[in-house]
Amino acid sequence: MNKYVWLIPILPLVGAAFNGILGKRAGKRAVTVVALGTVLASLLLSFATFFAMKALPDHRLTVDLGTWMATGSMNIPFGLVVDPLSGIFMLVITGIGFLIHVYSVGYMHEEEGYARFFSYMNLFVFFMLTLVLGSSLPLMFVGWEGVGLCSYLLIGYYYETDFAPDAGLKAFLTNRVGDLGVAIGMMVLFAAFGTLTVGDILVKAGHLGPEVGFGILTFATLMLFVGATGKSAQLPLYLWLPDAMAGPTPVSALIHAATMVTSGIYLICRLAPVFTLAPITMDVVAWVGAATALFAATIGLVQRDIKKVLAYSTVSQLGYMFLGLGASGFAAGFFHVFTHAWFKALLFLGAGSVIHAMHHEQDLFKMGGLRSKMPLTFWTMLAATLAIIGFPGTSGFASKDEILALAYAKSPALWVIGVVAAGCTAFYMLRLFTLAFLGKPRDHHAFEHAHESPRTMTWPLVALAVGSVVAVFLGWPKAFGGDFRIEAWLAPAVTYGQLHVAHHAEEGSQMLPLILAGISTAVGLGMAWFGYATYRNGLAVAEARAAKFPFIHKVLLNKYYVDEGVELVILGPIRWFGNLLWKLFDVIIIDGLGVNLPGALTRVFGDFTALFQTGRVRNYALSMTLGGAVLLYVFLK
Repeated sequence: MNKYVWLIPILPLVGAAFNGILGKRAGKRAVTVVALGTVLASLLLSFATFFAMKALPDHRLTVDLGTWMATGSMNIPFGLVVDPLSGIFMLVITGIGFLIHVYSVGYMHEEEGYARFFSYMNLFVFFMLTLVLGSSLPLMFVGWEGVGLCSYLLIGYYYETDFAPDAGLKAFLTNRVGDLGVAIGMMVLFAAFGTLTVGDILVKAGHLGPEVGFGILTFATLMLFVGATGKSAQLPLYLWLPDAMAGPTPVSALIHAATMVTSGIYLICRLAPVFTLAPITMDVVAWVGAATALFAATIGLVQRDIKKVLAYSTVSQLGYMFLGLGASGFAAGFFHVFTHAWFKALLFLGAGSVIHAMHHEQDLFKMGGLRSKMPLTFWTMLAATLAIIGFPGTSGFASKDEILALAYAKSPALWVIGVVAAGCTAFYMLRLFTLAFLGKPRDHHAFEHAHESPRTMTWPLVALAVGSVVAVFLGWPKAFGGDFRIEAWLAPAVTYGQLHVAHHAEEGSQMLPLILAGISTAVGLGMAWFGYATYRNGLAVAEARAAKFPFIHKVLLNKYYVDEGVELVILGPIRWFGNLLWKLFDVIIIDGLGVNLPGALTRVFGDFTALFQTGRVRNYALSMTLGGAVLLYVFLK
């Protein structure tokens, strides 16, 4: 099996090359077969590789394809690693990626750039698989940068518009800030451990104890976390993700729900033994995650664009994942990654189905009553909505409350922030669901033409709904009498190289987790009912409440004016300084004094000397006589 692992990322790359070079000439049918076929083949190989890895005693399958870079003391292999962590990510990328590819066939069928779109999608799958399977930090960084490139291409897919290229550029530049942090973190880790191979770093880290105060590992992990905040849209580098909704809806589902935005979580889980040696970094991760979860959730309360609501929901849920990681709950954080991948991809694709039915209308205030028109989309969206609000028994309930329990153990304040964010999530998700599917239609023209999406779009919805339900069996929390299997499964990956693995003893009252879960569930269900009751009869109640608190409503609707603040404090001064440099140095000094002035002087001198070129012999004879007289005067003086 080892010799075929490299085909898992390569097959989508082949699909990307074919569709990018020959797709337009080959036709849409060929593009569809190649795009879907290569990802499906990669999925089947991923399953075979996953079970081969699972059969190994140490649950670790390493494929060494030779030496990539060797200079001095640095030797970087060109290798792939499949373990419980990368194995599940590999299945999520290819599995959910394949469903989104199928969905895209119906959603993008009328687009002229059909081949270009699928070329970018295949290329993204290749880079994402490279990121999670790479055995060294440089190879992971290739995938890290590659998904950033594909994000730029896919967000800016509608390049003829004004907003899409701007959104793509915003995503690209914002991620470059985080990528610099990753590059610095890699260099510091090399200075500390003398290697960039992940396995070797973790083995050497296993001989060390936690840092006291601010040390080299704290600096390295903080720099890596800066990179994670960029890819995973945490404060303050979250700004790109809401604007990324400018891309087609399948892009939102693939990149900004299930895969790319979880890259930061994967990076921290992959280097978990190193992060645990830096308590300061762990505190920063937890508090930034909690702040992001609450911040984004409050913005989602009043947004009207259905995709923008889901975008801020994604930012908030990513904050939850980082909260779990910062509380040393690597399994809990990863489990929420896994459950979120299913129900958030389903929510985005369901939203895309609604937008498709409403002739590209995205304003929630113009929807309503779609349950009768789109029954399959309705029921699948209901399953995803129940999961994301943490309805008891759902996968979202299991992963959310496991994180909240760990947050309480770290700091009750973190738990309070998490519960408030969960309440906000329940409110805006029931608001979205009620406005879209329940009540009376608010745009009768769009409603009359609404219809269920084609089977290529609805079948993936059903599959994702099933995945959202089944995912709960991987991690029912122990506090509820379950077996949190995901924790034991991930242990070989998140504790790799550690000599002594700490086993957390069960301390305190066994009732405490149940009480905490009861409180958070009651808050979530109460806020969900509040969201439904507010909008079930239309917009009148919500508009009356907004009128009572106009300042708060305006601040939330304008997303705390963060974009405007960034423009005023950062981008505006940079733009002004750039214009100053352009006009002063480029226009005046370089162009004016350096280029134009010598040319002007040459022209003036030429015009002056041209006065003596009269074409008359007597003038030339007079000039020669005067010149001779001057020479005689000089030599005879």
